Amino acid sequence: MRYRIGETPTQPGEPVGDGAITAGAVLSFLIGIGFIIAGLRSRHYWLTIWGSGLSLCSAAYLVYTTLLI
Repeated sequence: MRYRIGETPTQPGEPVGDGAITAGAVLSFLIGIGFIIAGLRSRHYWLTIWGSGLSLCSAAYLVYTTLLI
């Protein structure tokens, strides 16, 4: 593995910002809604359950971060 000049392998990179994590939560909420719709239309109820769990967890995270700030 190559490293840049002046960089050591033990030096950590920059941390992921809160904006990227929030964008991921919003995207997973929308994907969960899509899973729910696709699961109901195709009668694959495991997909509906999976999408419900994904949407609920994403919504809970977004509410938590909104109330925390």
